[in-house]
Amino acid sequence: MIKILAACGAGVNSSHQIKDALEKEMSNRGYNVKCDAVMVKDINEDMINRYDIFTPIAKTDLGFTPSIPVIDAGPILYRISAMAAPVYDKVEETIKEKGLK
Repeated sequence: MIKILAACGAGVNSSHQIKDALEKEMSNRGYNVKCDAVMVKDINEDMINRYDIFTPIAKTDLGFTPSIPVIDAGPILYRISAMAAPVYDKVEETIKEKGLK
């Protein structure tokens, strides 16, 4: 199981859209992905270390440097395939590079 952390300001709308989109697209590509959606302010090093990939809505200063790959997932929200596809491709590339299953 590949664990992805999605985050936005409120942890209610955008992060859940990113979560749902990533789970669906990565499943279509043959990956077993589980995403959690949270508020950016709730993220700490202990939390982020439980995940394989971090997908915030935008570049975010967490006050520390994440030890996992960070992929800006904001373009997914535009619901335009040409903008979302590079995000999905980067997630897949990261999964392959890290040897995640």
